[in-house]
Amino acid sequence: MQIGLIGLGRMGSNMVRRMMKAGHECVVYNRSPGPVQEMQKEGAIGATDLDDFVSKLSKPRTVWLMVPAAVVDKSIDELASRLDAGDIIIDGGNSFFKDTIRREAEMSKLELHYIDCGTSGGMNGARHGASIMVGGNTEPVSEIAHIFTALATKDGYAHVGGPGAGHFVKMVH
Repeated sequence: MQIGLIGLGRMGSNMVRRMMKAGHECVVYNRSPGPVQEMQKEGAIGATDLDDFVSKLSKPRTVWLMVPAAVVDKSIDELASRLDAGDIIIDGGNSFFKDTIRREAEMSKLELHYIDCGTSGGMNGARHGASIMVGGNTEPVSEIAHIFTALATKDGYAHVGGPGAGHFVKMVH
C-alpha cells in the first residue's frame, strides 16, 4: 500500500523506514528538505511542497501526520483543502484527545476520515516496532489496519475506540 507521511523528525523518519521494510510505498514531505532527501536515498518518494506531495499519492489517499501537537491544526488546514472525499488523515503525534474529537468532526464535514494514533516506544519503537493505539471510526481504521500492523510490535496494535480514543489511551499510557 502507498502512504504519505508528513514530518520526518526522528520518529517520522524511523516509521517510514519500518513501513518501507514491510513493503509499503512511502511518499514523504517535511518543512526542511534535508530529511526528505535522506529518505529518498533510502527509497521513499520525496515531495518538495504539499501540492507535490498530494499529487504523488494515489486515490484514495492516506496521509500520516507526524508533527508537533502545536502545529497539527495548521497542518490539517493546509492539507485538507488538497484532499478529496474518502481520503484519510492520521494524526500520529501527541495531540490532546479533545482536540482530536473536534478535528474528526471538522474533517467529517469535509467527508475526510480522521484517525488518531497514539504511538509509544520512542525512536526505537518507531524503527523496530511500537505500541500503536488507534482511535477512529471502524471502517477507515479497518481499511488501513495493515499500516498499523506494519508499525507495531507483535500484538502491539489495537483499535481502542472511536475518535479521540487513541490519543486518550496514549495519554493514560
